[in-house]
Amino acid sequence: MNKLITKFLILFFILTNNTIAEENIMILKLKDGDVKIELFEDVAPNHVKRIKQLAKDGKYDGVVFHRVIDGFMAQTGDVQFGNSSNDQFDLRRAGMGGSDLPDLKEEFSDLPHERGTLSMARSQDPNSANSQFFICFKEASFLDRQYTVFGKVIEGMDLVDKIKRGDQNNNGSVSNPDKIISFK
Repeated sequence: MNKLITKFLILFFILTNNTIAEENIMILKLKDGDVKIELFEDVAPNHVKRIKQLAKDGKYDGVVFHRVIDGFMAQTGDVQFGNSSNDQFDLRRAGMGGSDLPDLKEEFSDLPHERGTLSMARSQDPNSANSQFFICFKEASFLDRQYTVFGKVIEGMDLVDKIKRGDQNNNGSVSNPDKIISFK
């Protein structure tokens, strides 16, 4: 009887552990294919919860990469002015908006900003992150412990590398930008 209970508990643990792991994997669909992202719920629980909620509500679908700086990062997530499929879309204002949810308190950690890191964009106020985020093209240690790291690309970074770059002379502003097809 003890062996049966032990086997059941092991099986339960394996299944539960896999379910938790799958809950923190999301797919960012881009024009060139799917990017697999692992979310760090244990490091930035409130930011991960926000990203999941906005994604579940379809808020990121159609949102442009409004600021893309070669050798640095691709920024997106302005669900207010950057969503090309809603009536408030305004590429000139993309990067100034957020969601209708309150801003988040920072959840800084010791996780480094390295290639593939997803981190929250914010204003000068450390507690102003809302919906916008960026993906690092390469290491950006000058951002460490100043921005909330909430995830990492685990497959498809080559597809992130194909995102259209912005104007170097205009802070990475992108004309006719690429967009998120879906984020689930």
